[in-house]
Amino acid sequence: MNLEQARFNMIEQQIRPWDVLDPRVLELLHIVRREDFVPEAHRAQAFVDVELPLTATRRMLAPKVEARLLQELKVQRHEKVLEIGAATGHLAALLGHQAQRVIALEADAGLAAQAAANLKRSGALNVTVLNQDGAGGLAAEEPFDAILLSGSVAELPQALLNQLKVGGRLAAIVGSAPVMRAVLVTRTGAGEFRRVELFDTVAGRLPGFAEAPAFSF
Repeated sequence: MNLEQARFNMIEQQIRPWDVLDPRVLELLHIVRREDFVPEAHRAQAFVDVELPLTATRRMLAPKVEARLLQELKVQRHEKVLEIGAATGHLAALLGHQAQRVIALEADAGLAAQAAANLKRSGALNVTVLNQDGAGGLAAEEPFDAILLSGSVAELPQALLNQLKVGGRLAAIVGSAPVMRAVLVTRTGAGEFRRVELFDTVAGRLPGFAEAPAFSF
């Protein structure tokens, strides 16, 4: 496989058509080698427009979804970022190129170890991986300029939103299949938040988050 041609095709045929036009993001997709964060068994599919299986219950987000979430967060060089659901570390590596500091939480011990090794190998020295559940965020390190949930949740816990600085942003995929939407929530005041729906998609669940209560009659 010609990796550079495959990467170029991914960016030009999948990612740009999905309104990812920020030159910083597009440049990062060339710099951070996605294939280095994909398990060996699926490396040939690293640039395909699908979620890739990592464990029996976890998936790596599709390339265009990762890129669009990254673009919408608009992370700046002076900011501190929390990622929930580090998986194998690809999005954490991308965030590390944009932010001053990234803390990535991963509930699965095996994936957390893979992410830490992948990030070390890629030279992402400003990214820390912690093997812990992410539903409650990381109160010891709050407030954050940006929080990214790298997977879907039924609902956004208020505890996570409360860990944002005023002006901070949280990006996540919210809902239940077949109807999920990527959203961007910005903290506009002490107890005030603005929520914008970005696009429809479907993504694998993050562990540890509560499901929406079922209707009963």
